[in-house]
Amino acid sequence: MSLMHKFLGAAAAVALSAGAALAEPALIFDLGGKFDKSFNEAAFGGATRWAEETGGTFREIELQSEAQREQALRRFAEAGANPIVMTGFAFGNVLSEVAPDYPDTKFAIIDMVVDSPNVRSVVFNEHEGSYLVGMMAAQASKSGTVGFIGGMDIPLIRKFACGYVQGVKAVNADATVIQNMTGTTPAAWNDPVKGSELTKAQIAQGADVVYAAAGGTGVGVLQTAADENILSIGVDSNQNYLHSGKVLTSMMKRVDNAVYDAMTAGVDLETGFNVMGVANGGIDYAMDEHNASLVSADMKASVDMAKGKIASGELAVHDYMSDNTCPVE
Repeated sequence: MSLMHKFLGAAAAVALSAGAALAEPALIFDLGGKFDKSFNEAAFGGATRWAEETGGTFREIELQSEAQREQALRRFAEAGANPIVMTGFAFGNVLSEVAPDYPDTKFAIIDMVVDSPNVRSVVFNEHEGSYLVGMMAAQASKSGTVGFIGGMDIPLIRKFACGYVQGVKAVNADATVIQNMTGTTPAAWNDPVKGSELTKAQIAQGADVVYAAAGGTGVGVLQTAADENILSIGVDSNQNYLHSGKVLTSMMKRVDNAVYDAMTAGVDLETGFNVMGVANGGIDYAMDEHNASLVSADMKASVDMAKGKIASGELAVHDYMSDNTCPVE
C-alpha cells in the first residue's frame, strides 16, 4: 500500500482498490481536474449518466502530475477495470506502451489515435463546431474584432482556432481575429488568472466577443468577459449558465457521449478509429434559456444552414491537423 501511496496518493489508492473484484469501467481525468467546467467535466457527466441509467459504478482518478499517467493505467488494468477510458491527447504515448501488456482489457482514449487492437481512439471535428460559433461571433460583434484564447499551444488547439477564424471570415471577410495561447506546458489548461489577463488584453485591442478553448483557464476568460461587459463563447461543455446573458453560446464537444458510449459497450467495446462531428451529433453549439436573448432568429438560421451543409458534406471546413496550416488568418 505504501508504494501505491507514493505514486498516486491516498485518495487514488482508495479509488483504485475499491471494487477490484468486479469488471467496472474506469475513467482517468486529464490535468485540470474533474470539475474544470469544460473538457474533464463533460467526461464526468457522461460517466455519471451511464451510472445513473444502469445502476452501475465506475472508478476514477484525477491526476496530479504527468508521472501518474502510466501508474494509473496499470493499476486500473491490474485491478480488473474494463474498459478504461482516458481524457486527453497526453495519454497517447503512455497508452501505446501499456495497452499491449493487457490484451484482454479494452481502452478508450479521447483526442488521440493509438494503433492497438484493444484501443478505441475517439477524435472530434472541433473545427466544424468552431466554424459555427465563429459565424455567430462575427454576427454578434459590433466592433468587427473578435478574440480566441487557447490553452496549451498544440496543433489540436490550433485546429479550434482555425475553424473559428474560417467561420468569422465567412460572415465578415474584413473582421479581425486576435489569437493568444495561454502557454506551452500542461499548466496552460488550469490558469484562469492568465486567461483573465489575455482577455483584458484582447478587449484593449477592440475585441467584443472572445472564444475560449482552454479547459479550466477558460473560466477566467468567461468571468472577465462578463465583468467587462463583452460576450464570450464557451467550449466542450455547455457553459452558457456560468454567466447567463453574457455567454453568446458554447461549442459543444460531446465528450460526455464518447464516455457514455464506451461505458455502455463495456467489455464488448468496439475498438478502432472513431470520429465524432456535426454529422453524427458529436459536435454542436449550445442554445438554451441563458443565451436565447443574445441569438436572433436570423443568426440562428444562418448558423443552422451552415451546420446542415457541414453535415451533408456540402461545406468542408479546413482541418488544421491535416497539414498544420490555416487558409485564413
